Amino acid sequence: MTLMRLWPLPAVLVWLAAWGLFGGLLRLGAGPLLATGSACALGVAASLLGATWWRRLMMALGFPLLLAVSGSVTLPAWAWLLPLVLLLLIYPPNTWRDAPLFPTPIHALKDLPAQAPLGQDALILDAGCGLGDGLKALRGAYPAARLHGLEWSWPLRGLCALRCPWARVRQGDIWRADWSPYDLVYLFQRPESMPRAVAKAAAELQPGAWLVSLEFEATQWQPQVRLQAPDGRPVWLYRAPFKTTAGL
Repeated sequence: MTLMRLWPLPAVLVWLAAWGLFGGLLRLGAGPLLATGSACALGVAASLLGATWWRRLMMALGFPLLLAVSGSVTLPAWAWLLPLVLLLLIYPPNTWRDAPLFPTPIHALKDLPAQAPLGQDALILDAGCGLGDGLKALRGAYPAARLHGLEWSWPLRGLCALRCPWARVRQGDIWRADWSPYDLVYLFQRPESMPRAVAKAAAELQPGAWLVSLEFEATQWQPQVRLQAPDGRPVWLYRAPFKTTAGL
């Protein structure tokens, strides 16, 4: 059983860690504003681990709310907007309909080359690359490919670029980007956003290109093959031109 399943223990631990950082910085002589901002940033960063939007908000906003209620420090009014600004930087509003930040297990895509062989200079896109776990898994599967990552959140894009210096990581909207140059597009979305991905892939991917989805199926299409990641989750492979399930 993972820690995240022991809810609300993860939120409590994040709040305690934020309070510890806040108190420690004050004891070291830091000003209240710096201590508060650092603790808020810790809570927002930890919220990336939350499985739902409500859990992420609780993890991120728990410390500043408790601090406000306690009245232990006096801050300028604008300082209380800091947690919301940090949240909006990491979770821009136009990404709220997309998948939360679930990392791709490092060996989840290890069997891809046997079923979806690509040339040495193949171009691969991780659409919504987050912190770069998907790019790392793709690099393990296709070490000779040219890997691109696209992420809307500027902070996540920066962290991903640091973790994956061998990939080209850009900030941008995966739904507005052009998928047509890519030999393979990898997704780890959610069921609600899969129809949008299906429509975009059908309109833009060239014949022979692959769409790979971890865990969630494109129910409108017949999969080329269904693999299983080491943790038991399915990996769905579709190849253009895509075959619809209407023919079944």
